[in-house]
Amino acid sequence: MSTPIAPTPPQATPATSLVKTLGLVSTVCGLIIVGAYQGTYDAAAANRRLALERTVFKVIPAAKSMAEWQATPQGIRPAGGETVPGALKFYVAYDAEGVLAGIAAEGAAKGYADTVRILYGYSPVCQCITGFGLVASKETPGIGDKIVTDKAFLANFEALDVKLNAELSALANEVKVVKQGTKTKAWEIDAIAGATVTSRAVGKAINDSAQLLLPKLAPDIGKLQKREP
Repeated sequence: MSTPIAPTPPQATPATSLVKTLGLVSTVCGLIIVGAYQGTYDAAAANRRLALERTVFKVIPAAKSMAEWQATPQGIRPAGGETVPGALKFYVAYDAEGVLAGIAAEGAAKGYADTVRILYGYSPVCQCITGFGLVASKETPGIGDKIVTDKAFLANFEALDVKLNAELSALANEVKVVKQGTKTKAWEIDAIAGATVTSRAVGKAINDSAQLLLPKLAPDIGKLQKREP
């Protein structure tokens, strides 16, 4: 009696081999991407922090150090730890003696090509904006980028009025961008001819941010006058 012949196992088809190969390649690529991200995350975070610090020091020239704070419905507090829902982040700048030099905060508004993100400096002494720096923008080179090169435009922010009303509930006067050469009020901004849309984005970014932040900041500004050791 002859011995039964065991059936030959089915051989992998070319398609099966290809799927296995692609799966292996995808796994290896995924591991490489994750490893690269983890390896550069700390360096990227440090670079972002350095860029932020430089911008804060630009808009508040007397600044020698800074601390991150947040304005919450319950008042202002250092930003260390968990962020409170609905909190507004801002940066407190101190001079060489640890005395309050100014406040910096971000603002954003739609420009010609995309959202224009800025960081502006605020002085509680004059209740005015003392300068701004660009955080991100995709405006047209040579036109939209004039907001950081045009001296006449930048002069608008040497003491832009953002005083609060008597109830400390909102700005006494809305920050407005007007046609170049027609500014008559301390809270108005002369636009750049040919870059009106981008100019308006800067004004709206400052107005919208200040309207939200400053009423929350005003009652507790005394907490920020001297940096804690």
